[in-house]
Amino acid sequence: MKVLNAAKSRSALRNAALVSVQTLVVMLLGYVLLRLLGWAWPVIWPLTVALLITTLTWPPARFLRRHGWPPALAAATVTVLFLLLAGGIIVGIVVPVAGQSGELADGVIDGINQLREWASGPPLNINDAQVDSAFNTGIEQLQSRVGSIVNATVAGVGTVLNGVVTTVLALFLMFFFLKDGPRFLPWLSRQLPGRLSVDIPTIAERSWKTLGSFVLSQAFVGLLDAVFIGIGLWIVGVPLVLPLAVLTFVAAFVPIVGALFAGFVAVLIALVFEGFWAAVIVLIIILVVQQLEGNIFQPMVQSRGLGLHAAVVLLAVTLGGSVAGIVGSLLAVPVAAVLGVFWTYLREQLSDPAGPEPASDDADPSDPDSPEPVATA
Repeated sequence: MKVLNAAKSRSALRNAALVSVQTLVVMLLGYVLLRLLGWAWPVIWPLTVALLITTLTWPPARFLRRHGWPPALAAATVTVLFLLLAGGIIVGIVVPVAGQSGELADGVIDGINQLREWASGPPLNINDAQVDSAFNTGIEQLQSRVGSIVNATVAGVGTVLNGVVTTVLALFLMFFFLKDGPRFLPWLSRQLPGRLSVDIPTIAERSWKTLGSFVLSQAFVGLLDAVFIGIGLWIVGVPLVLPLAVLTFVAAFVPIVGALFAGFVAVLIALVFEGFWAAVIVLIIILVVQQLEGNIFQPMVQSRGLGLHAAVVLLAVTLGGSVAGIVGSLLAVPVAAVLGVFWTYLREQLSDPAGPEPASDDADPSDPDSPEPVATA
């Protein structure tokens, strides 16, 4: 009996050791994959941005192609229109702000003076000497950190330049996706061997449709934010309502930081032009809208459009933000959705060994009704 128990114990230990080794191998492969993604990030990031904006621009390009436009002309037209729209949004924000820049500067000075007068009264009772002392201390601290500030400024300039390069590269990639995207899936089917020629193109097509749902749902949520916050600003009487609403819509595509930045700008302008209590009301409006958007609207819309539960959406954004910051928050939901597509397809294949019909090699690449575009090699 003791010999039998000892044999069972050794067998259990061997199985546990085998599972442990397999787990370590999987973790090692995951680590290597993440390192490879890190090295290839300068290419992956603009490719991802291009895919996301292509999901917005593909419907008009598809419409033009179906009405007889050559693929190159349709892609070029949609790309130019996209650039004009983006430039119009920027102008719509900058021009009104520049037109009231003098009033804005005067309001900022008045706001600082009001804050100083408020601080000099009860309960703080901060006199001018204390303010001057704090100001001098701040100047000394600033002077002692000039080197760090210069380094941070240089790093910031480098980040801006990288952003410009990424944007230009993404626009070029978007043009080629719009022009040649429908040719990719038939080409991919011919390049892959055996069953992979069916599985990979099917997953790619479903993932493309899922990305489109994500971008459209994010645009819808941003529109809700812009409308509700814009109405609130108009009721309070804050100037620059239209630029602030446009800024809110654009910032909705950058999770967390975008909403914080747009809200900060709105509260600052309310404080400058309308006073302290107006700024408090605007802050309350923004907090209420952001809570509704983050906890109700966004999970509901994205869960329906992506086939993900609302709790999965919230957990994905939280995990992505903790792992990779802003970029992680931006990509967390589409990555989770693509993983969901892969898992759903895998379950279908396990339950239905026959699988889908192979893609036809005789598909006409120039047919606008052929599969929608995904990333080209």
